[in-house]
Amino acid sequence: MEIELHRKQREQMAGGTNDPLVSIIMRSFNEAWALRETLPALQAQEYKNWELIAIDSGSTDGSQELLRSVQPKHFVQISPHEYNPARVMNYGMQLARSEFGIFLNADATPQGANWLRPLVEGLFDPQVAAAFGRQIPRPDCRAVFAHDYERCFGEERESAGWEHFFSMASSGIRKDIWAKRGFNQRMQYSEDDEYTRWCREQGHKIVYVPESVAMHSHNYTPEQAYKRSFGEAGALAAVWAGERPNFDFARTVFLGWLNDVRRDLLFCGRKNRLREWPHALNIRWQQRRARLAGFEDGWKLYRESEKSDRISPPLWAEQNSAG
Repeated sequence: MEIELHRKQREQMAGGTNDPLVSIIMRSFNEAWALRETLPALQAQEYKNWELIAIDSGSTDGSQELLRSVQPKHFVQISPHEYNPARVMNYGMQLARSEFGIFLNADATPQGANWLRPLVEGLFDPQVAAAFGRQIPRPDCRAVFAHDYERCFGEERESAGWEHFFSMASSGIRKDIWAKRGFNQRMQYSEDDEYTRWCREQGHKIVYVPESVAMHSHNYTPEQAYKRSFGEAGALAAVWAGERPNFDFARTVFLGWLNDVRRDLLFCGRKNRLREWPHALNIRWQQRRARLAGFEDGWKLYRESEKSDRISPPLWAEQNSAG
């Protein structure tokens, strides 16, 4: 019976009839430059039955006005210091009327009118906990970061062979599975990775939907690259199945850096961007140093202390919701 229902749902989707309601949850912070493209692209989707839940972290660049102009079902304002990614996403899911929560970052711009439907289709299977789409870098993306997008989302993506990979920037999750635990609110980075790992441990599937394409990339400074890698490595410590000594300077930093820059050299040569390789050397060194330091810090935080990861409502929940 469940298989037959799944088949009928797909047939309805393919025919464009009786599309179920979808809740799109968008996080923003001073990204008006991207919202001017992202919001029109969202409204141009051929899948029309959706509501928008916008959560803005105190933008001062016109982002709030742009979001209000499209009349979201809910518009939530918080202060920058109140932002916790897991808590924000949990609250968005609590507000969602749909059984399918679709996440789209304000700076992730759908490409074409068929961005939304493939993500929703991927979630019809009750065994699929989450689906994520393809991301392509923006035209101004530096080579070192464009290489990462190729490895993660390219036609021959390396991430398909990794132990685990997921990206929340353009993705969707099933509410019935999320309701069993939600995103871990202790996490400040990689909360999507931790959540989808938990889903897999429960026997659910995570699927990649390359037909759903969004443009999304960042040109991090060396300092920003260090900070991000530090946070992601700390989060990795929370789910690391190996031994702590496996992270050391020789393997994690030095040998890891050599392998990174070798791959970057090949990428830059193939893309005629060899002048950007010295920049890649510095970025990778910062990332590798941060990976070791962040993992050690995260091990102390997540493995040597116990705190609740229960879903708790944010203090700003009731007073800032409107719709």
